[in-house]
Amino acid sequence: MSPDTPPPTVTTALAGGVLTLTLNRPDQLNAYTAQMGRELEAAFRRADEDDAVRAVVVTGAGRAFCAGADMSAGADSFGDTDKLFGQAGAGPRHGGGFIQAIFQCRKPSIAAINGAAVGVGLTLTLPMDIRLASTDARFGLVFTRRGLVPEAGSAWFLPRIVGLPQALRWCYAGRVFDAAEAQRGGLVESLHAPEALLPTAQAIAREIAEHTAPVAVALTRQLLWRFTAEPLPDDLLALDSAINRTLGAGPDVREGVAAFLAKRPAVFPGQVSKDMPPQYPWWEEK
Repeated sequence: MSPDTPPPTVTTALAGGVLTLTLNRPDQLNAYTAQMGRELEAAFRRADEDDAVRAVVVTGAGRAFCAGADMSAGADSFGDTDKLFGQAGAGPRHGGGFIQAIFQCRKPSIAAINGAAVGVGLTLTLPMDIRLASTDARFGLVFTRRGLVPEAGSAWFLPRIVGLPQALRWCYAGRVFDAAEAQRGGLVESLHAPEALLPTAQAIAREIAEHTAPVAVALTRQLLWRFTAEPLPDDLLALDSAINRTLGAGPDVREGVAAFLAKRPAVFPGQVSKDMPPQYPWWEEK
């Protein structure tokens, strides 16, 4: 790294199929910057293509997860998309960047929220699949208290996770709330002692990595996210039947059944990078 190259704001570690991403500006409570957004996007897009990655865990260094956007430049930061997100029109307010990379990733993602998760520090977890929190964590959808509206697609993601009444309550008030309230409201799955949080998240990720078929998991993630708001199950019934007919004639199902009958762990041969069925991506046909 040259003297002029800024240090990375997201560090990566891959072990046992689990990619751990750590937001790494601890002295600034991991406040979000354009560089961090670019690094998150790049990390999730690499994870999507890398068959060695089976699941992604995201956490923060130090005592915070992400305390929101870096406001060291004052209010001007929020009026300058290029300054905040690194490229005009490419930030989460425009539907792209790291939010889209997380949502489109074919690997499951888990947020291990170890401390403050406020503003974008909370909304960046919403496209992830599982959220665990430290008992020390604090949360806030503080946009109305800054004169802003919920960003990063959170008006779409949040009601799907916690329901519309709870989403409205938190977004209207814009206050900071504790981990117990986050769990009661359905934002996080479970609470953990600070020292147990990351090991728990990584254990969940390893369970996925060690016991499931990569292609089946990738398809399942997209089916659940993309059909959850459909008014009727008709299109899904046709699609999941077609996908299962294709998978049923393939090597992953043969291996899964053989492993079950032999009472041994399955070793699935299918790879997300090259073995997705012809029905995928079905939404691009509309």
